[in-house]
Amino acid sequence: MLLSRIPGVPLWLSASVISACNAMVFGLDTGTIGSVTTMSSFTETFGSLSPTLHGVVVSSILLPGAVTALVTGILADRYGRTRMIAIGSTIFGVGAALETGASWLAMFIVGRLLKGVGEGLFLSTVYVHVCEISPARIRGVMASVVQFLITLGIVTGFFMCYGTSRLEGSLSWRLPIAIQASIAFANSAACALLPQSPRWLQARGRPEDAKKIIDQLGLEEEEKAELLSQSSSTLAHSPNVPFLQSLKETAHEFREAFSAPFRGRTIFGCFLMGMQQFSGIDGVLYYAPILLQQAGIASEHATFLASGVSALVIMVTTIPATLFADAWGRKTSTLVGGVLISILMLLMGSLYAAGAVHPTEGAARWVVIVCIYLFAGVYSVTWAIGFRAFLIESLPRKTRSSAASLGQSSNWLANFVVALTTPVFIATSSFGAYYFFAFCTMFCTLVSAVFMFETKGRTLESIEKRYAEKQAKRSTGRWKLFSRGFRIQRIEGNSS
Repeated sequence: MLLSRIPGVPLWLSASVISACNAMVFGLDTGTIGSVTTMSSFTETFGSLSPTLHGVVVSSILLPGAVTALVTGILADRYGRTRMIAIGSTIFGVGAALETGASWLAMFIVGRLLKGVGEGLFLSTVYVHVCEISPARIRGVMASVVQFLITLGIVTGFFMCYGTSRLEGSLSWRLPIAIQASIAFANSAACALLPQSPRWLQARGRPEDAKKIIDQLGLEEEEKAELLSQSSSTLAHSPNVPFLQSLKETAHEFREAFSAPFRGRTIFGCFLMGMQQFSGIDGVLYYAPILLQQAGIASEHATFLASGVSALVIMVTTIPATLFADAWGRKTSTLVGGVLISILMLLMGSLYAAGAVHPTEGAARWVVIVCIYLFAGVYSVTWAIGFRAFLIESLPRKTRSSAASLGQSSNWLANFVVALTTPVFIATSSFGAYYFFAFCTMFCTLVSAVFMFETKGRTLESIEKRYAEKQAKRSTGRWKLFSRGFRIQRIEGNSS
């Protein structure tokens, strides 16, 4: 049954918002896991966690997500966008249900592993589905709705834990995760009301179904005609090809992305997406209660409230950052953001290294707390948006899909490393994590200053042409150098 038209609201808008709600549980998990694992009731249930084990519990969701994300494109092209979103949300809900009912830690970790598989399936597919059913003139804004709902989930997760932390017994940590499971299952059920992507229906040989949905979406006539002209060749992975063959083709695409002349852009894109996490953003999001407690906010309830404020800063700054993303460009935002993040991290690390931060007195602890909030805002305005836009814009059409998947996977892997090691950093050194994030950010900023060029306002074709001209110049230079060396060898040979 298709989603009913709401009076005055086009179907593409209502369907995009409902589809984007599936991504919200990703933010809910990010916002709750750090708070849940530091609750005293969680410790009473599973015992005290060492810093290493704490990192394992938090980061266990990320590896299965990174692996699953590599084949999600094949599955979404084969079985449809809405179906993969529904399956991903269902798997996430099952994982959250296992976490909720866990009586031993291994069961809790298994639940997180399942949630990672679900996230890998639905997260990128949601972006694809929203973009494919939205009008071209507002597609960027609608895609940003997904990011907004993720940040809304983070905020909700932190404040939800603040509220439940006052409950008695294990209900205080189980309830936030149970709410995640309920929302995930509700999202999965709501997918039955969503329209399928017309492009996918065309590729599956169902033009009548595609035409029916195109008429209902509320698009302009010109865009309707364009959608009706689509075929299976517009899909990255043809649904008519056997699954094993699609896997082989995907592996070939990954190899091609690392072949000349695409290798440099693929490596640089993966580098940027990995370093985005090494700025420390998820270290702050996952472990905000610990970082704020270290800075001097002693009460468990107060740290949860302060953590919620940091997430609120991210959500508030995401709105103008998305609307004005094209106002100052990718390279500018990368360099300005990198410098500011480095300064903030170095300042916090130096205050801890100098022994100036005291839990109960002094201004240094408040400087650290304010710097954490400033970091969250600066990151959201600059690196959070600019990197992802540059990744897609800089990749060539031939390897854009495969290289983007590799970049996203490198982002998840770096996120895994940050989530795994941050508790160990904090336990062994009060300033080590801040210095590590600062130097990683400085390194990325310097590399970007040398190798990144501005893509703002350029068409994808002009960007590709620039890279081709640059590649041709390098090749010509190498050939001239080779030719000069060959002539020298010939002269020496003749003289002998």
